[in-house]
Parts: sequence; structure tokens; C-alpha cells
Amino acid sequence: MNTPKELKYSRDDEWIRYEGEEAYIGITDYAQSELGDLVFVNLPEVDDEVVAGEALGDVESVKAVADVISPVSGVVLEINEDLLDDASLINSDPYGSWFVKVGSIGDNVELLSADEYEEYRG
Repeated sequence: MNTPKELKYSRDDEWIRYEGEEAYIGITDYAQSELGDLVFVNLPEVDDEVVAGEALGDVESVKAVADVISPVSGVVLEINEDLLDDASLINSDPYGSWFVKVGSIGDNVELLSADEYEEYRG
């Protein structure tokens, strides 16, 4: 399992990368491998609010549809439009394929370090 040390992780299999007062959110290598080949992504709109612990969008694979759970509350500043055209980018590079960039960050779910996430996923 690929788990970059500089990221934080949720128990719902999302990663978050903070950059100052903003953060990028995506799904983990574990999540994309469990889902299989991703074919579609549903993302929020810019200026939408996301709430920690609630769905910010979803991903569809050939075998399942899964919610993407926001690890933080905040406002969507940007979406990764490349994923709307080619969801399979997530399969080839889950940590380079962020879903949303969030600002005005407030609450967050319990976040795990890379080591804690690897232990959680065993």
C-alpha cells in the first residue's frame, strides 16, 4: 500500500494535504484499489460548502459507487476538472489526482498519520 508520509488520512480512506490555510483532498491508494477501475467522478461546485464527515461527491467504478467523505469542513475553492474527463487518472496516481481544493477550513474528522493509517488498514 502506497501511503505518502506528508499526508494525513481519514478512516473513510481519503487523504488531505494542507498548504497553508488551504487543503487538497483525494482518495487513498487503498480506496482506489478496492474500488477497481474508476469510470466516473461526481464533484461539488466551486463555492459549495463541504462538511467534515459528510459526502462531498462520489466515485463510480465498474463494480461500485462510493461516497467521497470530506475530512474537513470548508468552502470549495477549486475542483480537479481533469477527473471529470478521465476518472481513471485516480487509479494511476491517487495522490496526484486531488478532487477538491478547500479553504476557510473549520472542523475536521479524526485524521491519522501515514503510519496510523497503514496500521488501521493492516
